[in-house]
Amino acid sequence: MILIVDDIRANIIALKKTLELHDIEVDSADSGEEALKKVLKKEYSLIIMDVQMPGLDGFEVVKILSGNTKTKDIPVIFLSAINIDKKYISKGYETGGIDYITKPVDTDLLILKVKTYIKIYNQQNELKIMKDLLSKEIKIRKDAQDNLELKIAERTKELVSKNEELEFRNHELQQFSWVVSHDLNEPIRKIQIFIKIIKELYLVNDEKAIDYVNRTIKSAERMQTLITDLLAYSRLSSKVLPEKTDLNVVLQEVLSDFDYLIERKNAVIKTNELPTIDSIPSQLRQVFQNLIGNALKFSADTRIPHIEVSSELIETKDFDGKVCKNGKYCRITVKDNGIGFDEIYLDRIFIIFQSLNDRQTYEGTGIGLAIAKKIIEKHNGLITAKSQVGDGAIFIMVLPLQYEE
Repeated sequence: MILIVDDIRANIIALKKTLELHDIEVDSADSGEEALKKVLKKEYSLIIMDVQMPGLDGFEVVKILSGNTKTKDIPVIFLSAINIDKKYISKGYETGGIDYITKPVDTDLLILKVKTYIKIYNQQNELKIMKDLLSKEIKIRKDAQDNLELKIAERTKELVSKNEELEFRNHELQQFSWVVSHDLNEPIRKIQIFIKIIKELYLVNDEKAIDYVNRTIKSAERMQTLITDLLAYSRLSSKVLPEKTDLNVVLQEVLSDFDYLIERKNAVIKTNELPTIDSIPSQLRQVFQNLIGNALKFSADTRIPHIEVSSELIETKDFDGKVCKNGKYCRITVKDNGIGFDEIYLDRIFIIFQSLNDRQTYEGTGIGLAIAKKIIEKHNGLITAKSQVGDGAIFIMVLPLQYEE
């Protein structure tokens, strides 16, 4: 809507009819004072202002409008048939008008200007609304960001505190494991000694009693092995810095430990060149010890054990990674021709205390492969297995050559 301000009613009627023919909504005021009252109550997109009026003239009205925050942006066109000198036109622009039209008026030109100024005013209003919305959005996002940063800081502080508490608890747990393992091992060791003395001194000719004693000794040995394995599993939580490790040396140490069993079973061991990697040697020694020990233990009774340990460099940390002489990872496989297992139980074999075989036939605690998996993961590596019942097993490890955080 636009406002026409003129003290002559005939001028208002003529101009109003002209504008309404072009679908422009019009309101009117016959004095400067009335115009000011209307502008404060209604919203106008344009004012057509007569200059020469009794009381407040057009210049004074526009000057007042320009000084008010609510009305300063309303565009004003001065329309005059009397004050047509250059000094009046200049004064009109200085007081805040956007145009100064002298009579007689070119109707087509006036309509064109009116429509243009209305369009500009509406666009400015839309921009202002968008700017206000954008400002609100920015404020909302800034408040959200501040809240998020505050929550992150609080959460970080909480996590640091929890981590410190966890490290303390881990330290306590390790100390507890050491104490418990010593306190449990000592009475078991004495049980073994006393049972052996009873067997040798008092049960020489009693075969049934000797059988019971032998079973007791075996049970004590299994208990001792279980305690040792549990202690080894608990140690994996402690932090140890990696070092350059020649896996060939580690493997030869393990094979040397199994010399007697390898010779007794006439086992055939084949190895190729293994890489040097960043690792904790004692832990990888334990991995090879568990895998090769299992290969010897779970060998079929009717065939000679064949064990192959091989390695190749690969591009990616993936079981099926492409072979590459400059690869950053190594894929190590330990293959045997033993009794194997059904692959539907693949996930179970790496879980602590899980065993797929009769422990009366194949001794073990069900911890060895769980230890191996935890060690490999501690080295930022992967481990899996492939097998078929009665057709051996292949354990596959992927390890980075260099230590990764």
